[in-house]
Amino acid sequence: MRLSPFPKLKGRKVTVTGGGKQGQRLKRVALGFLRALKLDGVELSLSIVTDAQIRHLNKQWRHKDKATDVLSFPTGDALLGDVVISLQTGRRVARELGVSLETELNLYLAHGLLHLLGYDHHRRVDRVKMARAERKLLGDAGMLTRR
Repeated sequence: MRLSPFPKLKGRKVTVTGGGKQGQRLKRVALGFLRALKLDGVELSLSIVTDAQIRHLNKQWRHKDKATDVLSFPTGDALLGDVVISLQTGRRVARELGVSLETELNLYLAHGLLHLLGYDHHRRVDRVKMARAERKLLGDAGMLTRR
């Protein structure tokens, strides 16, 4: 029997850094996603950042020197990991696509969370599974099926 140095988390916890009102709204959305996925005893960290901040992370961790919409950093076990969302990219893309900022950010959150859970989209079979999971969370097309 393996003993964890940390007490077992009860329920679901989402910690948000940045984003003001959108950050707090995304916290509520994230809790709903965790419920929908039937995940209990888990914690998620969510950071709402600028394009410059996400560009720095993207360059550091993925060696891509450009801003992106969402990054995921899985840790595993009860602490699922970190989802980092660019609010600036969300605003820009929402305007370009004619959707609300809330819709766009929810999509980033769903996509990032699914990556933390091991979903991927590099192979067609994986893309189909992830797209199905995005649709389940969002009730509509996700990042993989809208573009």
